[in-house]
Amino acid sequence: MMASFFDQFASPLYLGIPLIAIAITLPWVLYPTPSSRWINSRLITVQGWLINRFTNQLMLPLNMGGHKWALLLVSLMVFLITINMLGLLPYTFTPTTQLSLNMGFAVPLWLATVIIGMRNQPTVALGHLLPEGTPIPLIPVLIIIETISLFIRPLALGVRLTANLTAGHLLIQLIATAVFVLLPMMPTVAILTATVLLLLTLLEIAVAMIQAYVFVLLLSLYLQENV
Repeated sequence: MMASFFDQFASPLYLGIPLIAIAITLPWVLYPTPSSRWINSRLITVQGWLINRFTNQLMLPLNMGGHKWALLLVSLMVFLITINMLGLLPYTFTPTTQLSLNMGFAVPLWLATVIIGMRNQPTVALGHLLPEGTPIPLIPVLIIIETISLFIRPLALGVRLTANLTAGHLLIQLIATAVFVLLPMMPTVAILTATVLLLLTLLEIAVAMIQAYVFVLLLSLYLQENV
């Protein structure tokens, strides 16, 4: 029984071929493409308005050098939100529950921010490793601690996204199983449990969007320190 709960996180195979590539590329097919007309449809108008609002909010604390990342960060957030939302549908696979995929997003982008900081302003970038006014005996210890915290950042990005989505999916499956088990024996308790399941599903929809936003927001904060 416990093994079946975790089967949903296994990458699906068809004729021995992993289908995670299709699960990753499929969301881009669902987006409406802007047309050459002067007046767009309501869906494209709302999509453009939401993306513009998020872009303005995300780029507000960054200087002009960080605005070059706007397209990459906004595209990543829209992509993560779409994958997370599609993963809440029944009989679907959520690629962002795989730590390898999330680390594949986190490590290169984090490393890019560090390289930009070391190239553009190496003194400031290295200055983050040693807070101002540190007593001399504590300097080696603080440098080691700050260096470790710097290298933990991509791991924290990937683990946070993976853990939140995995925990939510497990809770939904556990409560849904409890509803089916209790329905023939205690219908009243089953109805109450189904209500909890509905509320949890709404919470997971919010978590799917919030975690994608937090992932991109933390990347923008790392970028802000280095540009």
